[in-house]
Amino acid sequence: MRLHRNLCFAVIDGLTEIFNDENYADKVIQKLLKRDKRWGSRDRGFVAETTYDIVRWKRLYSEIAEVKEPFNRDNLWRMFAVWATLKGIKLPDWKYFDGTPTRKIKGKFDELSKNRVYRESIPDWIDNLGVEELGEAKWTKEIAAQNQQAEVILRVNTLKTSKEQLQNELFDHNIETEFLKGYPSALKLTERANVFVTEAFKKGFFEVQDASSQLVAEMLDVKPGMKVVDTCAGAGGKTLHIASLMQNKGQIVAMDIYESKLKKLKIRARRNGVHNIDLKVLDSTKPIKKLYNKADRVLIDAPCSGLGVLRRNPDAKWKLEPEFVDRIRGVQKDVLQRYSKMVKPGGKLVYATCSVLPSENQNQVQTFLKSEAGADFTFVKDKKVLAHESGFDGFYMALLERKG
Repeated sequence: MRLHRNLCFAVIDGLTEIFNDENYADKVIQKLLKRDKRWGSRDRGFVAETTYDIVRWKRLYSEIAEVKEPFNRDNLWRMFAVWATLKGIKLPDWKYFDGTPTRKIKGKFDELSKNRVYRESIPDWIDNLGVEELGEAKWTKEIAAQNQQAEVILRVNTLKTSKEQLQNELFDHNIETEFLKGYPSALKLTERANVFVTEAFKKGFFEVQDASSQLVAEMLDVKPGMKVVDTCAGAGGKTLHIASLMQNKGQIVAMDIYESKLKKLKIRARRNGVHNIDLKVLDSTKPIKKLYNKADRVLIDAPCSGLGVLRRNPDAKWKLEPEFVDRIRGVQKDVLQRYSKMVKPGGKLVYATCSVLPSENQNQVQTFLKSEAGADFTFVKDKKVLAHESGFDGFYMALLERKG
């Protein structure tokens, strides 16, 4: 592989924003990819994947490169040289790479790889937390799986097409997909491609949604005509899935504290041909109280540490703080208490997170069931999804039923 100066500069600029200005990697990369109209898909792929790679392995690469934060541009070029050397890419004779000790890099990599915090490139506190909650053996496998690049999974919008039809349509555009056993609405891309430029996407035939995330709406067990509340809807990936499972019949109340996210959901719903969603911004407790005892189904896709989706958001490792994880556990406890009151007698509730930590998952459910509000509910089942076992994102979901 030959390195091109303008692409490498884009990577260095992106890393500066992510590491030094604390901007989110996905937003920075989106902006970078619009930088040069002449770039083809391979160029854009190089910029995105290289940037994500260096973000993912920040601790390991900076240790090998002997640089410390805040990184200046020379530091970032040294980290880039480490990345290229470990990938077997020949360094061009640019001034940034003068005196790069390539042989030493490989030796240091082998040495540091014996230690999990360097090998998996994670902060000590996250490593300690993982061991404490999952145990040494399980955590070692899980954090290794969380460092693999995530596959692209589509969720077929059954309001507009079928899995077979979508597969054929994408195949005509040289995008190959395969079915996934146990995931009724999923198609997996056999190799990465920009699916957002396809006619099928513009027509609302699919959304990009990880296979684990698709299990959440399935667990809610919705039927056409029901009244369903999605309490932390965000931009609405699961809301839209619920709408297709309800065949657009009935009512979905999509709530979120961020109006900007609900605006995105509105646009996506239009593209998906979904018209049974009411959007509610949670700027007071009123919308929640109005729905007490009224919903057939309630989904609490709770805010969480995101430790199940590090494959997708590698910069979260560096932005997360122990205080945040402590605080978010309090939020989870609170939303379970408040939002569960919307479930009517005989109705069902799903509590879900994209975390792998028991303290955010089954422990929260157990605490809730022992509380006064939880006394009305019975535990039906739960599902703990770990990336190293499933090959997809780490997730948790529990189904509770309110006594009739």
